[in-house]
Amino acid sequence: MNGLAFLIPIALGLGLLGLAAFFWSLRKGQFDDLDGAALRIFVEDEEERAP
Repeated sequence: MNGLAFLIPIALGLGLLGLAAFFWSLRKGQFDDLDGAALRIFVEDEEERAP
């Protein structure tokens, strides 16, 4: 029983820490452009085509 009294607050604290990190990343704009990095592979660079 003493183990639960120790582990439950730690689990809740880590969950709140993860939730705070998620909201921080939302506020900083980490999820604004989800498709930009995925589609960047299809863009050809002009420098590679130059002889």
